[in-house]
Amino acid sequence: MRRSNSPWTKYLMALGVSTGVSLALYAYAAVRNDSLAYSYLPWNLVLSWVPLLIAIRLTVILRKKLWSSWEAMLTSFAWLVFLPNSFYMITDYAHLQDVHRFDILYDTAMFTSFIFTGVILGFTSLVLVHAQFRKRYSTDTCTIIISLILLACSFGLFIGRDLRWNSWDILFNPGGLLFDITDRLAHLSSYPQMIVIVLAYTILLLSMYRLLWYGAGLARRFSLKDIE
Repeated sequence: MRRSNSPWTKYLMALGVSTGVSLALYAYAAVRNDSLAYSYLPWNLVLSWVPLLIAIRLTVILRKKLWSSWEAMLTSFAWLVFLPNSFYMITDYAHLQDVHRFDILYDTAMFTSFIFTGVILGFTSLVLVHAQFRKRYSTDTCTIIISLILLACSFGLFIGRDLRWNSWDILFNPGGLLFDITDRLAHLSSYPQMIVIVLAYTILLLSMYRLLWYGAGLARRFSLKDIE
């Protein structure tokens, strides 16, 4: 990871470039429209980096300590809490027509840049944690764990968008957050739309992640010459 020419370093640099492109698109839109509308996009992208940084830290910890250690457990919990922030950006498409702008097609490109980068950041952190699972569990067990994680993320998307909770509320308002979560889980039949949304996002995230996972596997096995 530390070598400047390593694949991992190059990949992180590519993520940094993608982040820079998103911010540049936003900066141009802000100047062109003389408005700071959609200012939550840069902040949401910053939050999308958090689970990746935590996953990197977890990987370092697990080289020296057991996953059952308090440091690894606490880091894992923090990662799981912040992971939905990366995928939450998908729901930002809902704001595309909130503000009158010069060119909605440009805004669509800008939103896509932010959302794509955010989702890739989230999946990259998931790949790092998945790799740690594979060292310890069977393939089927790993699949179940990853599915449950993405199910939890999808539920996080719902309570974030519909109920306006965020990751920080675990520290600042844990009682209110716990009440809303337990209320909906205890009365699932009263929230049919929630079930549809959570399942839809779970299926979406799982299918996207599987494509990324198997695509990365193909990239490792074949060179560009082999593909051609």
